[in-house]
Amino acid sequence: MKILFLNGPNLNLLGTREPEVYGRTTLADIEAEVRSKAKLMQVEVEFRQSNQEGELVNWIQDAKGKFQVIVINAAAYSHTSIALRDAISAVGLPTIEIHLSNIHAREEFRHKSLIASVCRGQICGFGSKSYILGLESAIYVIESNK
Repeated sequence: MKILFLNGPNLNLLGTREPEVYGRTTLADIEAEVRSKAKLMQVEVEFRQSNQEGELVNWIQDAKGKFQVIVINAAAYSHTSIALRDAISAVGLPTIEIHLSNIHAREEFRHKSLIASVCRGQICGFGSKSYILGLESAIYVIESNK
C-alpha cells in the first residue's frame, strides 16, 4: 500500500505561522508521526510540499499507477484552484482532503472547497491529528477496494 501526502502553500511554515490557528507542530513533526503510524500499519507513505500550484498538479498527475490514495492538504488552493480540482478528477485516484483547522468555522471565503466535490471525503478541524485520520481513512479506502 502506498499513500501520497501532498501539502500546499505555507504549510512549510507550520509551527510558527499563526500558531493560535494551526498550532506549534511543524510539518516535519506531522510527517514523523504519520510515518511512525504508517510503519506500524505496514503502509508506505510519501510526503511532498509545494507553494506552487503547478507542481502540486504535476504530482497529482504523476501519482496514477504509483499510489493507491492521495491525501491532500491543499491549504489556500482548496478554495481557489480549479486546476487542482481538475487534476484530481482526471487522475481518478481516491483523494482525501484534509485541513488542520475547521475551514467551515473560519472566514467565509474558506467555507467552500473547490476540490471537495472530487474527493472521497474531507477531514478538518483536528489539528495535526487530521493527518493521522487521513492516513487511517486512506487505509480504509484501499482495504474497501480489495
